[in-house]
Amino acid sequence: MILNHIQNPSDIKELDIDELNTLAEEIKLFLIESIEKTGGHLSSNLGTIQLTLAMHYVFDSPNDTFVWDVGHQAYTHKVLTGRKDLMSTLRQKDGLSGFTKRSESEHDAFGAGHSSTSISAALGIAMANKLNNKSDTSIAVIGDGALTGGMSFEALNHAGDSDANLLIILNDNDMSISKNVGALSKYLTRLISGKIYSTMKSKSLELLERLPRIQKFAKRSEEHLKGMILPGTLFEELGIDYFGPIDGHDISILIKTLENLKNLKKPRILHIITKKGHGLEAAEENPLKFHGISPPSSSSNNFPSYSNVFGKWLCNTAKVDQNLIGITPAMSEGSGMVDFANSFPERFVDVAIAEQHAVTLAGGMAIKGLRPVVAIYSTFLQRGYDQFIHDIALQNLNVTFAIDRAGLVGADGATHAGIFDLSFLRCIPNIIIIAPSS
Repeated sequence: MILNHIQNPSDIKELDIDELNTLAEEIKLFLIESIEKTGGHLSSNLGTIQLTLAMHYVFDSPNDTFVWDVGHQAYTHKVLTGRKDLMSTLRQKDGLSGFTKRSESEHDAFGAGHSSTSISAALGIAMANKLNNKSDTSIAVIGDGALTGGMSFEALNHAGDSDANLLIILNDNDMSISKNVGALSKYLTRLISGKIYSTMKSKSLELLERLPRIQKFAKRSEEHLKGMILPGTLFEELGIDYFGPIDGHDISILIKTLENLKNLKKPRILHIITKKGHGLEAAEENPLKFHGISPPSSSSNNFPSYSNVFGKWLCNTAKVDQNLIGITPAMSEGSGMVDFANSFPERFVDVAIAEQHAVTLAGGMAIKGLRPVVAIYSTFLQRGYDQFIHDIALQNLNVTFAIDRAGLVGADGATHAGIFDLSFLRCIPNIIIIAPSS
């Protein structure tokens, strides 16, 4: 097996395309077998195998830094950077983290667990490189779900006004955990369908490589061409060169494209199309079910989870209270809101990965007499803390927060532990805190 001979990223640079494809298949089988035993994120990692191989083939980690948004899709990255034999300890005490972790490897450039942080971190690294006169490339890998987070837009706005050597790889699989919603998801779908412009721009890049003297003229011509064929993309209007979309499972295309983009020392974004659960039929057909799987358990515990109890309460209460509204930041399944969403679709609001917006949105609804219930994980409520104080508590608005995953959460680790909620909530005026007990 080729995989048995891979100890660090430099080992794959001597492989040809056929060998890389063979290695991708070996990694897929290895991850399936490994994750079935330890539990972990399966679908997302099956969708990024080819991308990860291409990145390590073209770039030089850790000098070139890879910043994985959330980090749950970086298992192949762990395998290629000397941690294959430790994958049996994934998400266990004293074992490998289920996310990227700086203390675990020099190849984990930035720790993660929450979404939408990668572009900000990668831009900071790129700006530091420039100040230190280093030409290394800083790369952010972000999914289309995480791109809906407000922090991502803040970072894009800043990046477009910089000259940093930043490459953003948009991994578009139309999924975060729940199905993506919102205007941005629809916008990306339109981009995918605009292949004429993408093809013409790709051909133009090949021409520019051969005729560097006409680059300035071609840039002016491109602006006119773009206006005729396809409206300027959101990213280019922000000052970030956009390339794609391309097949995120074709290693040959990925390598050629990344090699071209490596030579551009400015903010640019590569849009790739992937399929969550790629290569495993069951996961492709039901990526949500295989997003995160649990290890085998001998426990016969048949007690309902807190999330299930909450979901039943929400549905029962909605039947007698026409003003009740259910709000979730992209976690309807995890928070037990699927039945509510199906039974009361007009009163169910999924705001995507936007915790700050979810909190203040609920405040606006409460002003008009509605009874919003915000279902949110404890660790993600941290992201809406200012809004909780400024927009809800100080105005004494009638908003209910169903805070899920409180306390220690085990396998997901420190980034997902709900251990701060009581501390940061008790100091806020005008709120009542209730916790279940045995």
